[in-house]
Amino acid sequence: MKKLPYEGIRVVEFTHMVMGPTCGMVLADLGAEVIKVETPAGDNTRRLLGSGAGFYPLFNRNKKSVVLDLQTPEGREAVRKLIATADVVSENFKPGTMKKLGLDCESLRADNPRLIYVSHKGFLPGPYDHRTALDEVVQMMGGLAYMTGRPGDPLRAGSSVNDIMGGLFGAIGVMAALRAREQTGEGCEVQSSLFENNVFLVAQHMMQYAVTGKPAAPMPDRISSWGIYDVFQVQGGEQIFLAVVSDTQWAIFCEAFGYQDLQADARLQSNNDRVRARDWLIPLLRERLAQQKAADLAELFERHGLPFAPITRPHELLDDPHLLATGGLAPITLPDGERAGQTAQTVLLPLALDGERLGVRRSPPRLGEHSAELLGALGYGPQEVARLSRTVVKGG
Repeated sequence: MKKLPYEGIRVVEFTHMVMGPTCGMVLADLGAEVIKVETPAGDNTRRLLGSGAGFYPLFNRNKKSVVLDLQTPEGREAVRKLIATADVVSENFKPGTMKKLGLDCESLRADNPRLIYVSHKGFLPGPYDHRTALDEVVQMMGGLAYMTGRPGDPLRAGSSVNDIMGGLFGAIGVMAALRAREQTGEGCEVQSSLFENNVFLVAQHMMQYAVTGKPAAPMPDRISSWGIYDVFQVQGGEQIFLAVVSDTQWAIFCEAFGYQDLQADARLQSNNDRVRARDWLIPLLRERLAQQKAADLAELFERHGLPFAPITRPHELLDDPHLLATGGLAPITLPDGERAGQTAQTVLLPLALDGERLGVRRSPPRLGEHSAELLGALGYGPQEVARLSRTVVKGG
């Protein structure tokens, strides 16, 4: 690929978990040099189990790691020297943490007005900004869990949607600030937040109320906008999602399955007619399709250009033929844990530039992997690097 868009941009990040690292990952994938500053103990995300086990290797590719003990004056001095070489500082620690270290936006931009400083927080400044936020917290208070779960049973979405999207909006803010700096010569502070991100996600339901005067029902209890838009259980207990969302598709569906009686039924002539008939139409179709094989239904829907989807578990996507054929997955070397040093497949950003995917230039870094390189460039020798990071010098 030709030169990546953000080559030559240096980002120093003080991030952990998902939101801040996502912002850095996006900028790194786009070519920026992203330097992850870690404590001597390392990012706690490196050691997470269960559903957090993939956080570090996924969101920290294409980055460098430098270890500095910021609890010491020498460590803070070194990191200020590193920041002096940077275009962007990114952080997602709780409010007040960076100020205690003298690394807040006001302090750093006083030294370098061209610096762009992006903060990822639970809330934008306001009445809630003192609260501790998590993805699940803002999903509950921001209407998303209500919309995802059944009535009376709020349920968080099955991914860290606000953390990831909050990081994306942080990256978009950085891109906007870099463009503005080209015009003005000045940097700025960028703020991204979980709660406001979540509100943006449910804005369609807020606007539905503004337009109709009727509150949106949870997704499992909603009035569908489409006549057929459902998961069907078929032969062998398999499930498949099938959709027929236009009058043209309805005619194709009826023809393909030989449902001339439904095509001729005056109660089913338009999509809105079929929506009003869902209480009897969907049970009828469930009965008719129950003895079909999911693979046969998929083949028939695909052949006729009708929307369908298998019900896929996330790990099965590692063998997805489309992802494999289009280069949507790429190998990395795992940096930590029992599988450290082994290869795993990671998921690339869902975009292409001139037909090329943004790949992995470097695997997620081992703790302090680039300390000697980065601190050496600032004039520190091996013994000073070891002292600053409280690490043992290996190999001189």
